[in-house]
Amino acid sequence: MGGITTDKAKNLAHAKDLILKASKPEAGEKPGIVVLPECFNSPYGHVHFPNYAEKIGFMGRDAYDVAKSESESVQMLSAAAKEAGIWLIGGSIPERAEDGHLYNTSTIYSPSGDLVAIHRKVHLFDIDIPGKITFKESTTLTGGSQLTHVDTDYGRVGIGICYDVRFPEMAMIAARNGCIAMVYPGAFNLTTGPLHWELLQRARAVDNLIYVSMCSPARDMTAEYHAWGHSTIVDPMGAVIATTGHEEAILYADIDPNRITEARAGIPVTIQRRFDVYPDVSA
Repeated sequence: MGGITTDKAKNLAHAKDLILKASKPEAGEKPGIVVLPECFNSPYGHVHFPNYAEKIGFMGRDAYDVAKSESESVQMLSAAAKEAGIWLIGGSIPERAEDGHLYNTSTIYSPSGDLVAIHRKVHLFDIDIPGKITFKESTTLTGGSQLTHVDTDYGRVGIGICYDVRFPEMAMIAARNGCIAMVYPGAFNLTTGPLHWELLQRARAVDNLIYVSMCSPARDMTAEYHAWGHSTIVDPMGAVIATTGHEEAILYADIDPNRITEARAGIPVTIQRRFDVYPDVSA
């Protein structure tokens, strides 16, 4: 998704147009799951998060009434998921919690438009590479404290956001709890992107013999933050099965659970682990 501006209404309208377009491919079958990039409704930057943050108020244990939601982004995403009839991983938006803390939050919707889960980015992007890039999400954001696994019509999917991909424990736990894929809306930069964007996805896929995908905003060199782009989908053997450049694009790939079964039969690491020697992080 490109063209993210300081005008939230325009960002939301553009995102909805892309969701509906993605759900009606010119060739091939209609996708079952659509994914948006990190921070799709606002410019990316800790100075912007407080100004664009929305109250969501999702409690998990209770049914969520989208019609009464204070979040205009949630209302749009819910309507788009319902209209398109797809599962929607709504990238991420800045969220203002009831206690005033700010989070980088992904919202996930069923084909009926129900908000079924949220994921608050667990690991905040605080880095300092001298002469390259310094960024500190924790200036304004708080890290989430829960992992997120969503049962869809196509299998269980684990959710992370961007920097979460650097922590293999999240994907390990997801895979050992039945997830067929990890999906990370993300926005790597021009320093870490060429070094680690594809590498980390392939590593998480091979580590756990699952599918891994990252969805990035398109690159905008007039923006304050320059995203790497290159949204990608990797199969359980670590092969890149779909990718794109840094321009706005819609990317499609087939997720076949049989590939996971085949990979684990050929390389049976899932039954060869030595928890008598080292601990099981999913226990």
